[in-house]
Amino acid sequence: MTVKKNRIFVAGHNGMVGSAIVRQLQQNPHNELVLRSRRELDLTSQAQVSAFFAAEQIDQVYLAAAKVGGIVANNTYPADFIYENLMIQCNIIHSAHQAGVQKLLFLGSSCIYPKLAEQPMTEQALLTGTLEPTNEPYAVAKIAGIKLCESYNRQFGRDYRSVMPTNLYGPNDNFHPQNSHVIPALLRRFHEAKLAGAEEVVAWGSGKPMREFLHVDDMAAASVFVMDLDGEVYQQHTEAMLSHINVGTGVDCTIRELVETVAKVVGYQGRIAFDASKPDGAPRKLMDVSRLAALGWKAGTSLEQGLASTYQWFLANQDSFRA
Repeated sequence: MTVKKNRIFVAGHNGMVGSAIVRQLQQNPHNELVLRSRRELDLTSQAQVSAFFAAEQIDQVYLAAAKVGGIVANNTYPADFIYENLMIQCNIIHSAHQAGVQKLLFLGSSCIYPKLAEQPMTEQALLTGTLEPTNEPYAVAKIAGIKLCESYNRQFGRDYRSVMPTNLYGPNDNFHPQNSHVIPALLRRFHEAKLAGAEEVVAWGSGKPMREFLHVDDMAAASVFVMDLDGEVYQQHTEAMLSHINVGTGVDCTIRELVETVAKVVGYQGRIAFDASKPDGAPRKLMDVSRLAALGWKAGTSLEQGLASTYQWFLANQDSFRA
């Protein structure tokens, strides 16, 4: 007897998170992945997305597609960030509902929480204070995505869930010298310093702020775990209007510790200095992951393990992103 395969649409499958989810889902032979590149399907087009869902008979959706960027990009193009992310989310969630898709997982971001949220940040902190101004448009779009899922659940009985990851890193990260986040930027800088025989590498800030980092393969595993949870179990640990789940390690480190670990992984032997005249940002950003832990999942990759494997990926792929 032929077992019907589970047709799963991963929106944003070429990105760091989407590609990790694809790797995770491909381990199950009962999954049939439905993937579309940006050229094949414009997710900001309501007509294209609606036609896609009407034709493809999708069973599940992982909504990992988003317009993302650092502080400079968010400050320069705030209209692009709020418009494109709202359109992608609205089109996919509404078209999935219209096509009868019962299960969907929306991926958000820890930036949904107030700038001055108490640490560690619990799910209950949502909408309790002012957002960080530099990425407010992006954060508002992500909050809207959570509320879209909750609203379709409440009105139509759908099972649309949301997960909020902490800072992610890993294969397919952005290693651009100007536009990358802290881990790929540090890996690249120490790698280039090692090749050049540089005596010193200077890191921005005092090194004192604390940050949490999650390997993207752990994020993918957590996403599939949450999607596959029994509906009653999920509802027991969440609320109808506070249904999102934080995903992280629950452990943070100082930026100094991160910098020193990156240097160790890369094999850089020179001096490390900190330029305290450069901005530090928030003193601490840590996710409370007790809700996810109570459901039975925890991260399995240590920071040093994750950095080492990410550096190996960088070495194997650096020709593709030389600047």
